[in-house]
Amino acid sequence: MANVLEIVGRETLNQLDYVGSLNIQLWATLRGMLKALPLVGNRHRWHAAVHQMLEIGVDALPMVALLATCSGFILAMQGASELRRFGALHYVIDLVAVGFTRELGPLLTAIAVSGRSGSAFAAEIGTMRVTEELDALKIMAFEPVEFILAPKYLAALVAVPCLSTMAGLFGILAGGLFMFFSTHLGLLLYFRYVLSSIVLRDVLAGMIKSVAFATIIAHVGCLEGLRVRGGPEAVGRSTTSAVVRSTFLVIAADAIFTTIFYFVGKN
Repeated sequence: MANVLEIVGRETLNQLDYVGSLNIQLWATLRGMLKALPLVGNRHRWHAAVHQMLEIGVDALPMVALLATCSGFILAMQGASELRRFGALHYVIDLVAVGFTRELGPLLTAIAVSGRSGSAFAAEIGTMRVTEELDALKIMAFEPVEFILAPKYLAALVAVPCLSTMAGLFGILAGGLFMFFSTHLGLLLYFRYVLSSIVLRDVLAGMIKSVAFATIIAHVGCLEGLRVRGGPEAVGRSTTSAVVRSTFLVIAADAIFTTIFYFVGKN
């Protein structure tokens, strides 16, 4: 019994230490982001942020679009199979439109970015840690948080909401294609129904989730890279840990935000 309590206590302290490290890193990065902003910041940092935006956003768009299209078609088919029995096939439009705007668009994007860019952040920074490049930056009076973390975080804040929006569009378009082939509903009329189904609150909920997911993915990936100790095998472990932790935290944050929005909308 004592051993079990000792293990639980140790793991609890480790997780609290991890959350504290994330918070410290977040505030340090927010202070360093001033140097990465356009016009007011260092142009080299801004160029690095733009490069990261291309890697996080543009390069990931085909994968996110494919995920959203397949998920939208599946959601429409599963919803139609049940709603058809009640003669409520038109509610498939509401299901797909609201589901992708509030939930599936941000969540699918976050999972894709976590596996693609979160792991890349951990591998890149972990390699820099192993090869002592981070120490070299400090010797040259470059702050690693400002030089490396701030551009990545700024890029994630811009790219992930944009990707979420595109995921929602592709998912809704897939639902429209299903309705066209199953009920011969025209796409223009379908999108008119979609616009009448979505309210501003749904869009804001999706954007808030996207910003939160971007924060989680960027900081978990960077923190795992900064915590690398050892040789190349440690970089592999940090990459795996970055994907696992960020995916878990994204889903946990999604559950928290969905609960909050549910009770706020209910009242």
